[in-house]
Amino acid sequence: MSHKSNLIAEDIHQYLKKQEEKSMLRFITCGSVDDGKSTLIGRLLWDSKLIFEDQLAALEADSKRVGTQGEDVDYALLLDGLQAEREQGITIDVAYRFFSTDKRKFIVADTPGHEQYTRNMVTGASTAEVAIILIDARKGVLTQTRRHSYLVSLVGIRHVVLAINKMDLVDYAASRFHSIREEYETFAAGLGFEDVTAIPISALKGDNVIEANGHTPWYQGPPLLEYLETVQVVDDAASRPFRMAVQWVNRPNLDFRGFSGTIASGTLRPGDEVVVPSSGQKSTVARIVTMDGDLSQAVAGQAVTLTLQDEIDISRGDLLSAPLARPIHTDQLRAHVVWMHEEPLLPGRGYLLKTGCTTVPAQISDLRRKVNVNTLQQEPGKTLGLNEVGVCNLSLGKAISFDPYKENRATGNFILIDRFSNATVGAGMIDFALRRADNIHWQALDINKQARAEQKGQKPRVLWFTGLSGSGKSTIANLVEKKLHSMGKHSYILDGDNVRHGLNRDLGFTDADRVENIRRVAETAKLFVDAGLIVLVSFISPFKSERQLARDLLEPGEFIEVYVNTPLAVCEQRDPKGLYKKARAGQLKNFTGIDSAYEAPEKPEIVVNGAEKSAEELAEEIVREVFG
Repeated sequence: MSHKSNLIAEDIHQYLKKQEEKSMLRFITCGSVDDGKSTLIGRLLWDSKLIFEDQLAALEADSKRVGTQGEDVDYALLLDGLQAEREQGITIDVAYRFFSTDKRKFIVADTPGHEQYTRNMVTGASTAEVAIILIDARKGVLTQTRRHSYLVSLVGIRHVVLAINKMDLVDYAASRFHSIREEYETFAAGLGFEDVTAIPISALKGDNVIEANGHTPWYQGPPLLEYLETVQVVDDAASRPFRMAVQWVNRPNLDFRGFSGTIASGTLRPGDEVVVPSSGQKSTVARIVTMDGDLSQAVAGQAVTLTLQDEIDISRGDLLSAPLARPIHTDQLRAHVVWMHEEPLLPGRGYLLKTGCTTVPAQISDLRRKVNVNTLQQEPGKTLGLNEVGVCNLSLGKAISFDPYKENRATGNFILIDRFSNATVGAGMIDFALRRADNIHWQALDINKQARAEQKGQKPRVLWFTGLSGSGKSTIANLVEKKLHSMGKHSYILDGDNVRHGLNRDLGFTDADRVENIRRVAETAKLFVDAGLIVLVSFISPFKSERQLARDLLEPGEFIEVYVNTPLAVCEQRDPKGLYKKARAGQLKNFTGIDSAYEAPEKPEIVVNGAEKSAEELAEEIVREVFG
């Protein structure tokens, strides 16, 4: 909704042109629970009449029906639109509102204050340029204030309004305002903000929201709206090196081949040289095409289609850049990761990393440390839980092009996606490339996997036996190898217990350790396949993500999943090591099938039931099915 203007009736075209020429400011409101974020923005819109008449009428009716201010208007209801928000009197999801004044256009994101909705707050902050951090004057700086301030800094916001709210409830005491401001500025000194502007307000009464009303004569600064209209947010995207991710290869006919995308940074003109960092191929811009005709210049934020002088290989997801200021291109990087899912981050587990239009396989190879966002202290940890932040090393299945997040927010961010549920589980800000990537290269070898396999007269592959403890995996795998040996085949068994005596002796049985256990075994099995061997892997391997990781390491047809589907009751009755008995007695934690989950294979190549036939019979069936 735009502010009222006579131009709407007098000259609509002039009005629209004037609106188009205004600068846009994106800002976010955040802070602790009940600090008054929704009320503040609601009051801002109400007092400046920046909402439609039907919204005003609906707000007055809703205030009487579900409001918290008696007969008065409950301004928070303008933002808290979800039924659950109104019932509980809290903000749950991010609410966006557009409005404008004579001087500027705005998009405001009202974000939740509860810790469990921190991921929602990060989402809202990721595109903002200014943060309004509210503090209840009665409570002062709280843990959630510190949390949100750190996250605001992490996503790159450099301008902060410290809105000290509910001043009416402390009799507009200047001493209270100044003590809170000083405490906050001391805390925020190391967060990298360019400026922190403290404003005493009463969102409910309207003090210093649109204008001062005499209750704070000791405050000489601007009201909130004036600050938002005048704050200078430097957008240097156009002056940074050229970057554009290719979203679409535009090929409507044989005579036109263009590359469409939104320019993330920089300025581009016909005749400028561009490069594809992933391949090093260069060309010159022939045309900058838009629906309104060709452009003589394009800048950051514009959606364009580029045609080039040369036919070079460019696909969706490739990043075009300036040749003399290229992004980093590597498959090893360090980043800050905000975890956004109930299932914890597990180092070694396979995820998908999406940055721009590029999606690649990824692993958290090392969780270097966790950041306690309440104290800003760095702590050790093996996993990240919901809303936690960690500094991580990532290993990618394919190199990507990027800039550090501090240099370019558009090309330095990513999300992590669960490979099975397709849920977004994490958001990341890239810090830098790991130097190890520059020091490690593939060594060319004269003898390859095919030559080794031909020497042994066999096709190398992995038979991956998975199932509960006591299902018969190891017994069946042992019998299969005996049969292969009698057939003259070259094989090796990687057994779960045996490997833990050496290669994996440092690992326990937490979910994180189980993931690393299987990752190491999968990499070892890959090496044995490269040696031309038939590898029999006998591990519980309870998580389908890690079994998929092992499959993805090998070529098609080299991974055969054998699910030993023996019922839990039978496994527990056998209990060859007495482990089920200990687990039931509470003496053994994280035991698969009892207090740790087993994710059964969905489409294994082979399924056998250890309760229906003898191990000898099942081994014979497996050998016959796989080796004829």
